[in-house]
Amino acid sequence: MSKTKNKSKSKSKSSSSSSAKSKSKSKSKSKKPANDASQMPQAGENGSPSAAPSPPKDKSKLLFDGPEWNFDIVQKVYDAVEDIALNEMGLDIYANQIEVITAEQMLDAYSSIGMPLMYRHWSFGKRFVMDEAAYRKGMRSLAFEIVINSDPCINYIMEENSMTMQTLVIAHAAFGHNHFFKNNYQFRQWTQADHILDYLAFAKSYVAECEERHGQDAVEAILDSAHALMNHGVSRQRRPRMRNPAAHAQKKAAARAQYEEETYDDLWRTLPDRLEDKKLSPPKAKAEQRILGLPEENLLYFLEKHAPKLADWQRELIRIVRSLAQYFYPQRQTKVMNEGCATFCHYEIMHRLYERGQISEGSMLEFLHSHSSVVFQPDYSHRGYGGINPYALGFAMMQDIKRICEDPSDEDRQWFPDFAGNGDALGTLKFAWANFRDESFILQYLSPKLIRDFKFFTLHDNSKRRALRVSTIHNEQGYRDIRRQLAASYDVTRQDPDLQIVDADLSGSRRLVVAHHVRDGVLLEQRQSSATLQHLAQLWGYRVKLIEIDKSTDQLLYEQECLPIP
Repeated sequence: MSKTKNKSKSKSKSSSSSSAKSKSKSKSKSKKPANDASQMPQAGENGSPSAAPSPPKDKSKLLFDGPEWNFDIVQKVYDAVEDIALNEMGLDIYANQIEVITAEQMLDAYSSIGMPLMYRHWSFGKRFVMDEAAYRKGMRSLAFEIVINSDPCINYIMEENSMTMQTLVIAHAAFGHNHFFKNNYQFRQWTQADHILDYLAFAKSYVAECEERHGQDAVEAILDSAHALMNHGVSRQRRPRMRNPAAHAQKKAAARAQYEEETYDDLWRTLPDRLEDKKLSPPKAKAEQRILGLPEENLLYFLEKHAPKLADWQRELIRIVRSLAQYFYPQRQTKVMNEGCATFCHYEIMHRLYERGQISEGSMLEFLHSHSSVVFQPDYSHRGYGGINPYALGFAMMQDIKRICEDPSDEDRQWFPDFAGNGDALGTLKFAWANFRDESFILQYLSPKLIRDFKFFTLHDNSKRRALRVSTIHNEQGYRDIRRQLAASYDVTRQDPDLQIVDADLSGSRRLVVAHHVRDGVLLEQRQSSATLQHLAQLWGYRVKLIEIDKSTDQLLYEQECLPIP
């Protein structure tokens, strides 16, 4: 594989930073490419280019001329993009590592759930065969780039890209996504960019070692079950956990007994027992739940710590899967913002390169065609409609915030008094990129103008009625209701079932009880829930019971049990 490394170090400043030096060298190295949640889709034919500024007149300033590229040109373009991103826009990024990959390597990246190093599992090969067949038949296209949230930030770009597209994806991934990864609070709280590559190397070697010692079938059985529970292997709220709850409980009991001995008075022995004291003493089951930290939403964490039959190597495999699930959790919560940030950055950088005379009119038209296709939002009746395009909504909101900062209307001043007309669009955007996720970002920054532009409205679907009801229209209260309901649709906690382990009898029958708190009367799909419950039972080693309870009334709606297969 041909590889070019670009390393830049920058310090966060309000408007500018010292220009960083980057080193470029071409190597032939076989390295597996990686995927991530941030990947730019292949442009289609929808959309039309927007108007561009006047073309450059001095061709001697051009960074390149034509579609062909080489590593020297890539380095020159990277330096120019870096100058704009760091010195003019004030972006704060990790050091970059840019690698050029082939279409087959891109397909390989798709198959391994998005990591540069990955352990072996049969599901990855299955995914690769499916993606490759679809690509060869022309049923799907490939991304222009893939970017990894790591330090250094790894950027994979396709060798089939033209030089214009290489410029675009460097601006998009190496600076747009990179800045978002480094600064957004979700990524700073839940991921360690400087450690993830080392951990993946450990995970790959550890799984291979387990296969040699315990057999491939035994390892895959644990990984199959852990992958089935992967979406429920995340901690949504950061809270301190006791490393040894049993020892902590014993320590508290000893301290309580010592206090009772020191304050003992024989006079209390003569008093009759009170009924209230018996009621206040917790039963054994309640005490056990408190020691185990129940209820627990992170199913994989609980199994890793408390499953009775798992060996140490099996617990470590579960921990590996759980760590990967936690790594991807911020990306699920910031898809609109992440892509909106990267798209806004590449749009600004490409226009500034053009205004400097560093890219030609032909390159600008190629960029605008690709960009307008990426941010195109089909109507609901369009054959290509698949929901709200995160690139379209994210980029439109970033542009709208810039407009509100620079040229607000009276309506904007009423809705956004904190930043309307402040003249600092980049400062406002960087504050939003750092401190919000999709749900809160839409709830705070979606404007009535954008609601009108996208023609948003809400429908109320009541299963007891024959027709749908339009519940909100374009008035002040309607704008607020639309914004609130659209933001709620990006809340990851509402997309996933609310599953919690509520009881575990470790001293008796060993039965595990999992509760599903039902929202809006929507029960789990029975066939899939039964299959997932079987995986949970395999890891627990004993009987597992699932109960579905209405979240508002606590009424029991459904229950089922499952035993592990010997």
